Amino acid sequence: MRNFILLIFLFFVTQWLLKKLRRANERAQAGARDAADGARSTNSTRARNGATDAPQLPDPLIRCTQCGVHTPRSESIVVAGERFCCNEHARRYAARPTGRDAR
Repeated sequence: MRNFILLIFLFFVTQWLLKKLRRANERAQAGARDAADGARSTNSTRARNGATDAPQLPDPLIRCTQCGVHTPRSESIVVAGERFCCNEHARRYAARPTGRDAR
C-alpha cells in the first residue's frame, strides 16, 4: 500500500514539474518572439534609412606577442606587424636584437 501511495505521489510531482517547465518554456518563447518583433521593426526602420541589417559583432581578442595576454583588437598596439597589450611590451619587442645580433 505504501508503494502505491508513493507512486501516486511521484506521478503528481512529475506532472507538476512538467507543467512548470512548459510554462517557463512558453514564457521564454514569448519573450523571444517579442524581442524578434522589436528587432524586425528596428531593422525595417534601418533598411528604410539605408543602413545594413548586419549584426554587430564583438571586438575579437588578440594575443600579445610578448606575454600572451588576450586584449581586444581595438585596444592592442601594433608594432612591426605584431600586436601587443601595452606600450612597454611593444617597446621591448622593438628593442630586442634580431638576426646575427640575437646570438
